Amino acid sequence: MKPRLFTPGPTTVPEETLLELARPVTYHRSAEAKAILGEVTEDLKYVFQTSQPVMTLTSSGTGGMEAAVANTLAAGEKAILLTAGRWGERWRGILKAFQANLVVVEVPYGKAVTPEMLEKALAENPDTKAVFATLSETSTGVGHDLEAFGRIVAKSPALLVVDGISGLGAMECRTDAWQLDVVVTGSQKALMLPPGLAFVSVSEKAWKKIEATPIRSFYLDLRRYKKALAESDTPFTPANTLIKAQRVSLKRIRAEGIENLWARHAKIAAACRAGVTALGLKLFAERPNNALTVITVPAGVDGSATLKKLEKQHGFKLADGQDNMKGQIWRLSHMGYTDAFEVLGAIAALELVLHESGFKLEPGAGVAAFQREYAKK
Repeated sequence: MKPRLFTPGPTTVPEETLLELARPVTYHRSAEAKAILGEVTEDLKYVFQTSQPVMTLTSSGTGGMEAAVANTLAAGEKAILLTAGRWGERWRGILKAFQANLVVVEVPYGKAVTPEMLEKALAENPDTKAVFATLSETSTGVGHDLEAFGRIVAKSPALLVVDGISGLGAMECRTDAWQLDVVVTGSQKALMLPPGLAFVSVSEKAWKKIEATPIRSFYLDLRRYKKALAESDTPFTPANTLIKAQRVSLKRIRAEGIENLWARHAKIAAACRAGVTALGLKLFAERPNNALTVITVPAGVDGSATLKKLEKQHGFKLADGQDNMKGQIWRLSHMGYTDAFEVLGAIAALELVLHESGFKLEPGAGVAAFQREYAKK
């Protein structure tokens, strides 16, 4: 049976990118390697929508998040954390490890932090040095209004630091226009690569703060990466085979066009939500994003067992909830190298499994609703 990956990371990788990964390993300090990194950096600037250099780190996305904290905050400095799920909690763990003076704005799973909440927190904490937020909260399917967050934070001396790991490349995100000071993403989500690379953009405002902050990490010191990147190089041994493959996937994004990419993800997401609700299922996220659809497991249905059956019988691998949400939600990704007909297949397979389990639904209702929504101009 053909395996079909619909988890929110890692995601499916294009065939031409996989073929690049099969090529022989080359020397990472050669002129060719530097030229490839320079090319990747320019394409990343396009995807991030920034004029600033984007630094490539050999790490998971969490390494990029840790770099963002280590470089922008001195011990004891105040940070506002906007958290709506597990990845906001990842920010919390890193911030605590670096001894931040933390002010937490937290909402229940499935809810979104509002611009008004941020505005209030900043007004009450004018000495805040940085605000930490999440673009796409993949644990719940919530998307945040970063454009509004950027307008609010830009009026203050604070930086806006964003986890864009699962959203960048799937959702509209305009780093410079929205005044996002530090944006982090990872290779294994919408950028269509296996795990192993993190990418970090830094605004001029953020660089001034970084230069004034004591060095708190050796490997993750962004000043080292900035200096090396001026020569299209890295300060430490990079995963150069992944960088070469990332070039291929970025060219695919370039060819489609970033705004077309955002529009395609939005169209598929809207159709997926229509298909899910037509089955009598409920969306979990109050403010859904376009990277994935998160579904509330209906009463009387074993959520984890349903996912196992879906994979065993039909080859579709969706993600369960994490931690205390396990068995309570299903997470269906449609970011990256995924098209409408593959998502339509996931809806059809979910219909079959639910129908077999005795859940009351009209066979074909989800598929038809998906098609009707997708057919809209």
